[in-house]
Amino acid sequence: MLVLVLGLILFLGMHSVRIVADGWRGRMIGRLGEPGWKGLYALVSIAGFALIVWGYGLARQEPAVLWTPPAGLRHAAALLTLLSFVLVAAAYVPRNHVKAKLGHPMAAGVKLWAFAHLLANGTAADLLLFGAFLAWSVTSFTAARRRDRAAGVRHPAGTAGGTAATLLVGVGAWAAFAFWAHAAWIGVRPFG
Repeated sequence: MLVLVLGLILFLGMHSVRIVADGWRGRMIGRLGEPGWKGLYALVSIAGFALIVWGYGLARQEPAVLWTPPAGLRHAAALLTLLSFVLVAAAYVPRNHVKAKLGHPMAAGVKLWAFAHLLANGTAADLLLFGAFLAWSVTSFTAARRRDRAAGVRHPAGTAGGTAATLLVGVGAWAAFAFWAHAAWIGVRPFG
């Protein structure tokens, strides 16, 4: 689990810099320049993500089962992950009503994704991985909304076309992941 913990510290730590050390982040951008900061951010994030994947894989080889979730929670998890994919899509599709309303749909999507996986899984590694992402996403969403209010940020109004595109992209990505990629990449069939 040490590898998983280290990966979470690197990945979520880097993604938390703006939350806990925005002044330091600004100084680093001033010193390294925007491309330099983004390069450092990407390198640390990729290293953290690789350690998360490796560490979670190691932990799954000898799982410490904490509880066995009822089968019905898998259905709830499927619905919540569908909604989370739509929220993540809303972060990238321009001018949609979801982003106009929430401002930070990526953090909201991660929140739902993590919560869904906590419902459907019951090992110590699951609790650590998805619990860490849930705690981070709640903190990130709250901090981002607070920054927006303080700065008077107004997100562009959504359009019907942007919202429809968000739904199509989100549902399509969820279907591809749920019915193919989850089994191919993670080794678990959500519906099988």
